[in-house]
Amino acid sequence: MEHRFYLLDVFAEGQYSGNQLAVFRNAAHIRPGDMRRLAGEVHFSETAFIMSDECHDGGYAVRVFTPTEEIPFSGHAVLGAAYVLQSELLDPSCTGLCVDLPCGRVNVDFTYRYSKVDSVWMTHLPPQYGETVEPAAAAAAIGLDVSEVADGLPVLQVSTGLPFLMVPVESRPALTRARVAAEDYLALTRATGTRSVYAFTPETYDAENQFSARMFAPDYGIPEDAATGAAAGCLAAYALDYMLPDSTETEFSIEQGHDMRRPSRLFARARREPEGTRVDVGGRVLMVAQGSFV
Repeated sequence: MEHRFYLLDVFAEGQYSGNQLAVFRNAAHIRPGDMRRLAGEVHFSETAFIMSDECHDGGYAVRVFTPTEEIPFSGHAVLGAAYVLQSELLDPSCTGLCVDLPCGRVNVDFTYRYSKVDSVWMTHLPPQYGETVEPAAAAAAIGLDVSEVADGLPVLQVSTGLPFLMVPVESRPALTRARVAAEDYLALTRATGTRSVYAFTPETYDAENQFSARMFAPDYGIPEDAATGAAAGCLAAYALDYMLPDSTETEFSIEQGHDMRRPSRLFARARREPEGTRVDVGGRVLMVAQGSFV
């Protein structure tokens, strides 16, 4: 059976920037082991598999694999898969759809400019907070001194579908120096059960952005990610609850990938609502190439 596949740049401000993504369509007949192997063959951080072109119970089933395993949620994989569905299968004026993931359902919306999709947004699952972590342990895991972790903010586990350890860093130079220190990183993941570290600072390359960030997840086979939509949602919730506790909402942009020469820009917002905090993350998606897989 022939399958269509697509190569995309997600959270990209221009061609060959942002986070690379491969999306396979009609993937129900691909075995999970082969999905993982295809993710390794493509050699991007994650690969998305749209199980069927058919909508079931109001949603499109999508699975996401890294080169080592399946994961329950990935922001750029959700946005990329939704973009493929919108551009290849649905009405050109479609304003939204629902993606079914192992972690739950995620709603996706499209904004348009001159009849073309300008940006793609997803609503995350409600934020969940885990335990705080000693700054010294987090700093050691990414090769920094504890003095380079920002004072007055917690090092904290946050999840909006996939958990991250949020590490506020004092400066852009410190963030640039961050590197995975294998033994300390392993000790941290074993102690906390959180396998991904998201380090961020309000010092940016581009004055239009409010945060600069880097994400490390070697346990998932991702030494570093060029853009991380799942973590951007965690940062939106974290910023509202711990940096702006007197505010009812926040909206900002995040730069990521500069240290990898894959500059990315992510849009994030959080708003307090009666039923809890709503988190949305968006960005631009560009089609790079497409083909078929037998």
